[in-house]
Amino acid sequence: MVGRQLNWNEYATAWARLHGGFDPRAATPVVRGWLRFSYHLGFLLGRLRVGPTAVTVVGVLLCLCVPLLAVRPGDGPFLGALFVLLASVADSVDGAVAVATGRTTRLGYVYDSVADRLGEAAWLVAFWLVGAPGALVAAGGALSWLHEYVRARAVAAGMREIGAVTVGERPTRVCVAVAGLLLAGLSGLIEADLAAGTITMASAVWVLLAAFGLGQLLSAVRRALIDAD
Repeated sequence: MVGRQLNWNEYATAWARLHGGFDPRAATPVVRGWLRFSYHLGFLLGRLRVGPTAVTVVGVLLCLCVPLLAVRPGDGPFLGALFVLLASVADSVDGAVAVATGRTTRLGYVYDSVADRLGEAAWLVAFWLVGAPGALVAAGGALSWLHEYVRARAVAAGMREIGAVTVGERPTRVCVAVAGLLLAGLSGLIEADLAAGTITMASAVWVLLAAFGLGQLLSAVRRALIDAD
């Protein structure tokens, strides 16, 4: 059942409650602008009776298109980057629909988390198909998964906040995926063999950021749980 739709200030308060107390109104202009865009789009979809689960499903389908498109000759990586961007919009908007319409549920949170992991796996498969080494791609996926797993287990163990906003968060992965595919497409226009080298560098950046972010998170979790004890 759809509740009364929230205005921006009510939405920001509810969003902060679901994200470890991080207030979007105090975020950087870019982050605040992105979240306000998600709110307005989510508000519109809520008015149209589009549910958050439907948006989540659309986001997963967009992600699954990324590896299929990325291997197309010529414009494939560019299309892959576009679909990563569209999927990231859907990922932000499904939560905005849920919060703005008062339809947040624990089950929806689980669905959203599973969808995020499936989506990132699809992006990494696209990296591999374009030419990144399988071991590097697998390492990136494992480190990103471990990052989210550690946070989830820490919350279950009693950590009340998000722990730390690290350099390996999902928005960073979106940026690396979009930039990596775009640069691979551009370099492939110059010389076909350059695309594989470019996407390999993007994969290496993903791994380095994921590893450093995991270290940041582990340090924050350790401090939070010691204080809790």
